[in-house]
Amino acid sequence: MPVMSKVLEHRPRRGGIEWGNLSWGVIIAIGGMHVLALLAVLPALFSWSGLIMMVVLIWLSGGVGINICYHRLMTHRSFKTWKWFERVLLLIASLAWQGGPVTWVGIHRLHHQHSDTDHDPHSPRHGFTWSHILWMLHKKIEGVEGSDAAKDLLRDGFVRRLDSWFWLPQFLLIAGLFILGWIIGGWMLGLSWVVWGVALRTVLVFHMTWFVNSATHTWGYQNFKNTRDHSTNLWWIALLTFGEGWHNNHHALPRSAAHGMRWFEIDLTYWTICAMSWLGIVWDIHKPSTEKMPRNKGIPVENI
Repeated sequence: MPVMSKVLEHRPRRGGIEWGNLSWGVIIAIGGMHVLALLAVLPALFSWSGLIMMVVLIWLSGGVGINICYHRLMTHRSFKTWKWFERVLLLIASLAWQGGPVTWVGIHRLHHQHSDTDHDPHSPRHGFTWSHILWMLHKKIEGVEGSDAAKDLLRDGFVRRLDSWFWLPQFLLIAGLFILGWIIGGWMLGLSWVVWGVALRTVLVFHMTWFVNSATHTWGYQNFKNTRDHSTNLWWIALLTFGEGWHNNHHALPRSAAHGMRWFEIDLTYWTICAMSWLGIVWDIHKPSTEKMPRNKGIPVENI
């Protein structure tokens, strides 16, 4: 959840750590969430209700919030929906604690524009750990201005305010879960719900998303060879991220709401979008036509 300054007088090279340029607020927030998540190993803080809550919130904050809202809707406009429902999705996405919508969308658009080049914000070319986490720990990165790549979102006052206050819904959730758990089963149940439903869940969604930046530009196979980057399809990332791991497909056809394009490339996020369309809350879903689907590995992107 980086906050990119508009002042770029001193910009670090990609791939390393510049101690004077680190964003200590981001480091404390991410580090603190990891420390709190470690409390889940304590038997006294385990509860079946907390575990179920974690699984449900992983799907909501990661699958619905990050995948459907931040990624396929706000970044690529892969489908249309009602404005009220878009705002509900944005609030759900903020629970993933990965930054506001303008910042997240802008950085992802820059990743597509400069994928695996010197201007990519988080390419493994500059180191696996850089692409996975180090890049977001800096206040300023050369050539990275997320808000500049998402100026269209700034026209919406709700989106603009949420970009600054994205952290607030997470704290409201913490308070709500603790109080409700305390009322139902005592303060230990309330703490269990916070540790499992917020801390551990947030950390797992963190790394699920970050592995798309790192692992799916390092290992895997390509259906589309000529995307001019190192994006790959990686089955275990696709399983962890509800379909986001079919990353080479996505780089070849970024506006497609469907990322899985072969029979075994399961994309639960796309299935959810289809289910929403059956309910009439989304429409105009972009997807590749049948002739654009890869039937063999290595179809050049020029041929689709």
